[in-house]
Amino acid sequence: MAIDSSHHFDGYCSRARRFTLQLLEGRFFMAFTTIIILTFIGTSYIFSLYSSDIKTTLGYDQATLNLLGFFKDLGAYVSVHAGLIMEVAPPWVILSIGTMINLFGYIMIWLSVTHKIARPSVWLMCLYIIIGANSLGFANTGAIVPCIKNFPENRGVVIGILKSYIGLGGAVMAQLYHALYGNDTTADGVILLVAWVPALTLLLFAFSV
Repeated sequence: MAIDSSHHFDGYCSRARRFTLQLLEGRFFMAFTTIIILTFIGTSYIFSLYSSDIKTTLGYDQATLNLLGFFKDLGAYVSVHAGLIMEVAPPWVILSIGTMINLFGYIMIWLSVTHKIARPSVWLMCLYIIIGANSLGFANTGAIVPCIKNFPENRGVVIGILKSYIGLGGAVMAQLYHALYGNDTTADGVILLVAWVPALTLLLFAFSV
């Protein structure tokens, strides 16, 4: 009787392991992780939360701030190189690169705004923000493209749903910031959040895509 019970228990555990593995490797779980990634990568949409403090702490005029905004948009939407890398590398490589450049770009901006490093020149700040914002392109390429390939019969619907979460991500990041910092809107807290939350999300889910 004991042997028979042990046999049934082992069989149950084996089926549970197979089901869990099938679930984690399935296309619907990958779609779920893609939504999570895109929800926390909409950092380019909350530039207004910290742009005024960048202007104040670094002594920029409005023209210089507009220049930073231009390079932020340029980094967010020009991602041809991510697609080229995608041709020869798996998605987790693309997402891992996105993790590194997001962390580097925004950490350097945070160090500059908090005066932990010497005040950088304008062109260097433009370089930092274009690098940090370019993580959106890597997230788009590394997460959305495989998801579309997994749902070839519903590509339009999948693109529409996933792209909507990028815009929603800006609101999610703003609410997350207010939940952690309350009404404190100083630039250092916002930029630090923008640096580590998307990077951590990309790193956690890179290998599930």
